[in-house]
Amino acid sequence: MFERPIVMLDFETTGLSPENGDRITEVAALRIAGGEIVERYVSLVNCGVRIPAFITHLTGITQAMVDGAPPAAHVVPELLDFIGGDVLAAHNASFDEKFLKAEGALLGRSCRHAGLLCSLKLSRRVFPGMASYKLGQLSAALGIVFGGRAHRAEADAEAAAQVLLHIGRHLGTSYGLQRVAPELLVSLNGVAAAKVPRFMDAYVAGRLR
Repeated sequence: MFERPIVMLDFETTGLSPENGDRITEVAALRIAGGEIVERYVSLVNCGVRIPAFITHLTGITQAMVDGAPPAAHVVPELLDFIGGDVLAAHNASFDEKFLKAEGALLGRSCRHAGLLCSLKLSRRVFPGMASYKLGQLSAALGIVFGGRAHRAEADAEAAAQVLLHIGRHLGTSYGLQRVAPELLVSLNGVAAAKVPRFMDAYVAGRLR
């Protein structure tokens, strides 16, 4: 249903801020083409720092797991190459993008993704009035089943990708779109929920012209 590929990204990290020295511990990047996930890049990451106990409790990722994982100097360039120039998506996308940029900068590598869209923001705009937009609760409300443990990168990325596909199907059905452009989703990120119907009507009218 998407006109061009979108890469859904999820990081597990040692904390909330790369500016404070937090690093990535696990990554999952899933390429969505058309209406399905067609390619995956998934890896634990040896980030060279200690894993806080609360992170291990939350994610199940232990010090031993990351100590035996490929180093960030290996994973991050592969990840950036995997994303390439596709549009990048994540649930709470600003969090994942700031870690991606920070990890790339440590290695002298820049990001090339064509745009950033947030499945959390999109869900608020396309499905207003939901009880929660946290990934677990939102997925359950939309009938999406987690395929693994929550707070692990691949399971979270998979759920977020299914949320994005759900949004794409909803927009296609509601507004008669055979294909949804990633750029449309990027634009919708900046539209207030109450203005989405008017925005979409104008968008469809413009495409018809």
